[in-house]
Amino acid sequence: MKITKTLFFTLTLLNITNASPTGEELTKTKCATCHMLEVPKPNTISTLKAPPLHAVLFHIKSEIENPIEQKKFIMDYVINPKASKSVCESNKVKNFGVMPSQKGKVTQEELSLITDYVIKTFPTPKFVQMITSMHKNGKMHGLKNSPFLMNQEALPHLTKILLQNWDKAKLALTNEQKAKLLVVRKETMKGVKKIKKALKPLETEVIDMIVDGEDLTKIQPKVDEVAKLKAQATMIHLKCLKDSIEVLTDKQMEYILPFWDA
Repeated sequence: MKITKTLFFTLTLLNITNASPTGEELTKTKCATCHMLEVPKPNTISTLKAPPLHAVLFHIKSEIENPIEQKKFIMDYVINPKASKSVCESNKVKNFGVMPSQKGKVTQEELSLITDYVIKTFPTPKFVQMITSMHKNGKMHGLKNSPFLMNQEALPHLTKILLQNWDKAKLALTNEQKAKLLVVRKETMKGVKKIKKALKPLETEVIDMIVDGEDLTKIQPKVDEVAKLKAQATMIHLKCLKDSIEVLTDKQMEYILPFWDA
């Protein structure tokens, strides 16, 4: 009887010891050394080695709807990473660098378990809400500080969108296109920066005059100056759009601006 009990406990212990790790356990041991598993806080962002898993999965799910395709993408990218494959913005890839290949560091079986777990777990509704609020606040901030007369999604900031997708294989910019687009961006940023520098003191002066109770007839010339500068900035913006569109193909335009009605 004692032998039977001893054998039972020994076999039970062996089964526990030999139990395969779960997707959650593997994610903690294989991924968390670089990728934060918690929802990031503003004061932790500058210390990150790599994008948080919440952000990674947010971008993957935004780009790829089908869970089966999501899994295929992750399993391929982890072993064969390239900047052109990344679903994250190109400027973020540049900041963090392309993740090193995990070939030889994780088996296909382990990677499958990890992938199933992260797709199921990330991002949380809390993270999605946070990102949505950030985007909304970013748009409001952009509108408040915009030097343009016209602020509509139909007139997108194309140079910013292009930089976010600069190295994407789907966009497939040629070296010649990149060279031309960089010239457009440089000219645009130079012109807008100059106007914004002139606008700030003018707008402050108008605000001070109205607070001080100045007569509107005295304020009118300052407002006209502001309007003139904003009109110039708007034309720079429109020229940037026109010049960029001339460089890009219809297919590339459809990729970066799927709702563009040019």
